[in-house]
Amino acid sequence: MNILIPILTLGVLGLLFGVGLALAAKKFCVETDPRLDKVYAKLPGANCGACGMPGCMGFAEGLIQGSCSVEHCVVCSEEAREAIAKILGAGAKANVKKIAVLYCYGGNKRVKDKFVYSGIKNCAAANIIMGGQKACFYGCIGLGDCVKVCPFGAITMSEEDLPIVDEAKCKACNKCVLTCPKKLFSLVPVTGKVFVACSSHDPGKDTKAACSVGCIACGLCVKACKFDAIKVVDNLAVIDYHKCTSCGECVKACPMKTIRVRA
Repeated sequence: MNILIPILTLGVLGLLFGVGLALAAKKFCVETDPRLDKVYAKLPGANCGACGMPGCMGFAEGLIQGSCSVEHCVVCSEEAREAIAKILGAGAKANVKKIAVLYCYGGNKRVKDKFVYSGIKNCAAANIIMGGQKACFYGCIGLGDCVKVCPFGAITMSEEDLPIVDEAKCKACNKCVLTCPKKLFSLVPVTGKVFVACSSHDPGKDTKAACSVGCIACGLCVKACKFDAIKVVDNLAVIDYHKCTSCGECVKACPMKTIRVRA
């Protein structure tokens, strides 16, 4: 009899706790939108963060809640965007494909060094020391931070220690843009074939002394452009891609071969 009392007590307590947990689970149950898993399944799963959300699941939740738009995912294919829009009952807007472009062509054969750097092989670290070893303060340091951060393997280093972007692999995730300590990467429309491969704002004479392919702000490209798509701003030629037709006249006019056509 003495043994049955604790057994019955534990049994009753277990029953009460079980019923309590069942009722609590029913009362505080958080219902999941059935569309969430369907939307998540259509996302690329790269978790690159380019959309500004904490991973693809966070982005899927944002889509369901209406705080995000499917166009914010630069990695999604057009087919996936259309499928997600259909699940959400909304139309998908046409997304202009963009790619990352490096606004510098000053490799180690074109730019002089002001000192020999032998520290950590890291652009951010080298940039702390007098803005890096290059004579051009604005130029690419060339230690490959962008290569390490790219989640798609779209960036490699050339023999001249300049990043090369593989347009077929680039998803315009913005990682390289945010990582580069010199802010040399920009996302441009894939249709914009012409670009100014320089970011120097130094006077033309100083730029030419440091780099053999830097923009000297001569303005010949401005005169050559028939579409008013180029302006010289703060000693640097700037292209307006809303006006640029990629005709190539500025490329021919540039005496420093700074304005280039993407391969």
